[in-house]
Amino acid sequence: MDFAYDARTEELRERLLSFMDEHVYPAEPVAEEQRAALDSPWRTPQVVEELKATARKLGLWNLFLPDPEYGAGLTNLQYAPLAEITGRSPQLAPTALNCAAPDTGNMELLAQFGSARQRERWLEPLLAGEIRSAFAMTEPEVASSDATNIGTRIRREGDTYVVTGRKWYISGAMHPDCAVFIVMGKTDPDGEDVRRQQSMVLVPRDTPGVEVRRAMTVYGYQDHYHGGHAEVVFDDVRVPAENLIGEEGGGFAIAQARLGPGRIHHCMRLIGMAERAIELMCRRALERTAFGRPLAAQGVVREWIADARVQVEQLRLLVLKTAWLMDTVGNRGAHTEIQAIKIATPRAVVRIIDDAVQLHGAGGVSQDFPLAELWAAARTLRLADGPDEVHQRSLARRELQRYA
Repeated sequence: MDFAYDARTEELRERLLSFMDEHVYPAEPVAEEQRAALDSPWRTPQVVEELKATARKLGLWNLFLPDPEYGAGLTNLQYAPLAEITGRSPQLAPTALNCAAPDTGNMELLAQFGSARQRERWLEPLLAGEIRSAFAMTEPEVASSDATNIGTRIRREGDTYVVTGRKWYISGAMHPDCAVFIVMGKTDPDGEDVRRQQSMVLVPRDTPGVEVRRAMTVYGYQDHYHGGHAEVVFDDVRVPAENLIGEEGGGFAIAQARLGPGRIHHCMRLIGMAERAIELMCRRALERTAFGRPLAAQGVVREWIADARVQVEQLRLLVLKTAWLMDTVGNRGAHTEIQAIKIATPRAVVRIIDDAVQLHGAGGVSQDFPLAELWAAARTLRLADGPDEVHQRSLARRELQRYA
């Protein structure tokens, strides 16, 4: 395994690093000021639109899509170090590059499973950054980590499907530009194969019966840049039968295909979040004095910094190995590694950011530094796309099968 960055990756890294230094980091405080002056917290600050225009002009657009027909045509191994860089400013950089969840997963899904009509109607404007989207799977009434529990009904009536159910933590749903939901529900709730009961349909936001009921907070944060996370009710929502994605009963398999790349993208960005925390930790340690010595001279602080560096280097290698396997043997062949990084990366990054918070004292939990929001995002990823315990259960089962 050769993890050296190829010439194209190096060129894009240099371009992206310059974009971050010259545009993204200076825009962080400006975006907060502009958002505070908007009539709705969910609207996009003007500086974000300016970042998007600049990124597109620089060729830093849709980097996540491996299909050159729709995106940059990068492999997972090429995209990994770029996603890491965007993770240093997770509120702005992914959105600026049109590489932000949940739109990334939805675009991948439509590119892979959508019909020609669906791709024309929804994928093309998503690729252009003209609209946003949401993925509606998680439900408050059931343990959604097991997708076979989902209770939302999608029933066929003539040439329409009728959707009834209640979802929550539906990312992107609060954004005023969110134009469509990809909804997962059961078309055959009594089917013998529990993994063939589910289907996915496209539901335009303005369809009668769709109610975006409320915004859900994440450790008190609204998560504006992802378009928020909403509770959404679908009350006998009727859509044309042609809005079915793929085939009836294919929803579970499509969801797994969508989540594979999404999980590794999150882990790539998490490493960037950890690098930002280490940088802040080192700067703080060198600038502050306690008990007559710089914080950098305190033994425990040096331990935090050293441990953080070791963990990040380990995690990066595991993520790169996973990306390489996805490129060479596919998601199924990289199943164990995908689960391993999903378990290890958020857990370690939460600890690194927590140490950085501790080093900053009161500043670490304040709005004056990005650490509190980074911690909330990293901690949430121990739940998103499946909680740690689900991945541990599956990984352990596969490991035991080798000896059974």
